[in-house]
Amino acid sequence: MKEKIKNNLDKPGELEQLYRRDKKGFEKNFYEILPEIEGHSLAGFWKARLEEERPKDLFAGLRGYDIFVLIGSCLLASLLISLPDWFGFDRNTTHFYERNAFLIGFMGLSLYILLSRKQLKGSMLLITGLAFLIPAVYINLLPVITGSHTQTLAYLHLPILMWGVFGLVYMNWDLRDKEKRIDFLKYNGEMGVLGAVLVLAGAALAGITISLFTVIDIHIEEFFGQYVALWAAVSAPIITAFIVRFFPAITQKVAPIIARVFSPLVLITLVVYLFTIVVTGKNPYNDREFLMVFNLMLIGVMGLIVFSVPETASGSRQRFNEMTLFLLSVVALLINLVALSAIVYRLGEFGFTPNRTAVLGANLLIFIHLAWIALDLFRVNFRSKPFDKVQQTIASFLPVYLLWMLIVIFLFPLIFGWWVV
Repeated sequence: MKEKIKNNLDKPGELEQLYRRDKKGFEKNFYEILPEIEGHSLAGFWKARLEEERPKDLFAGLRGYDIFVLIGSCLLASLLISLPDWFGFDRNTTHFYERNAFLIGFMGLSLYILLSRKQLKGSMLLITGLAFLIPAVYINLLPVITGSHTQTLAYLHLPILMWGVFGLVYMNWDLRDKEKRIDFLKYNGEMGVLGAVLVLAGAALAGITISLFTVIDIHIEEFFGQYVALWAAVSAPIITAFIVRFFPAITQKVAPIIARVFSPLVLITLVVYLFTIVVTGKNPYNDREFLMVFNLMLIGVMGLIVFSVPETASGSRQRFNEMTLFLLSVVALLINLVALSAIVYRLGEFGFTPNRTAVLGANLLIFIHLAWIALDLFRVNFRSKPFDKVQQTIASFLPVYLLWMLIVIFLFPLIFGWWVV
C-alpha cells in the first residue's frame, strides 16, 4: 500500500480508488509515509481530508517524538538568541539582534522541519548547515560601522534570504519543482494567519501578566522583555509550524477566506489613497519619507497578491476574486511606476548611493514580476485561461528575488564600500 500511494501521488483518481478499497489501511500507511511525501501538494490535501474524516480526537496524530522535536527546536533557538547573556557581550554595540535574530528564527524553523520529517540525510544536513553557516559567519564578521548604508542594507535583506533558505529546506532542496514553490507559498499564508493570532494572544497574555505582577508591587517588565519575549519571538514560528502540521483544519479553511475578503478591502483603500494623493498634490519626488512609505506600500501589496493567488486557486473558481486580484495588480503597477519615476528622478538629481541602487533594483524586479502577473490575470479574466498559470508565474520568479538578496548582501559592500553618511 505504501508504494502504491507513493507511485500515484500525481494521479488523484488512483489515490481515490486506493482509499475507497481500504480506508483504514490507506490512512495507516499514509501517515507512516507522510514525512517522506509532505512537500507534495496532494499530500497536504489528503492529510486535511483524513484529519476531517477521522474521529475528532484533537491529539490523535501526535507522537512523543513530535513533542520532543518541537521542544528541542524551541530550546535551541532560545539558547542561541540569548548568547549575549551567556557570554557577557553587549547586544547593542555588536548589533547582535540586527545580525542574528531572523537568522536564528529561520534556522530553528528549518531544523524543526527537517527533524519532524525524519529525513536526516547527510547531504541534506550538510547543504542546510552551510546555507545557514556561511551567511552567519559573513554577517557577524562585518565591522560595526555606525551610519553605514551598505551594512544596514545587508541587515534588511538577510531575513528575506533566510526565508528563501527555509523555503528550500521545506522543498527538500528541489530547485526545479514549481509545484513545491506554490505549496510553500500556501504554507506561508497559513502560517501567517495562525502566527498573527498567536502574536495577538501572546501580547495580550504578556500585558495581563505584567499588570497582575505590578498590582502586587513586583515589576517584571525588564525580565519579561529581555528573556520571555525574546524566547517567545524565536519559538512562535516553530510552534506555528507545529500547529499547521498537526491541526491543518485550523488554518486551511481560514486562510482562503481572509485572502478573499482582505484583497478587495486593500484594493478600495489603495484607490482612495491614490485619489487623495492627486487631490492634495502630494508627490514622492522631493519627499524622501513619502517615497519610503510608497515603496513599503508597494511591497505590502505585492506580498498580498503573491500569497492570495495560491489561496484563491485552492478553492472553486470565483470571478469576483480573480477580477479583484487583476485590479489590485493594475493598481500596484501604477504605484510601482510612480515609485520608479521618483527613484530615477532622485538618481538624476543626487546620484547613485547604495540605498537608491537597492531600491531601484527591487522596484524593477517587482515591476517585471507584477507586469507578468497582471498579464496572466488579464488572460484569466478576459481570455478564459486557467488560473494555474498565474501560480506558475509567481513560482518562476521567486529565485530572481533571492539572487538580488545575495547581490545586495555580499556584493554591495565590495561595490560601494561602507558608504557612511
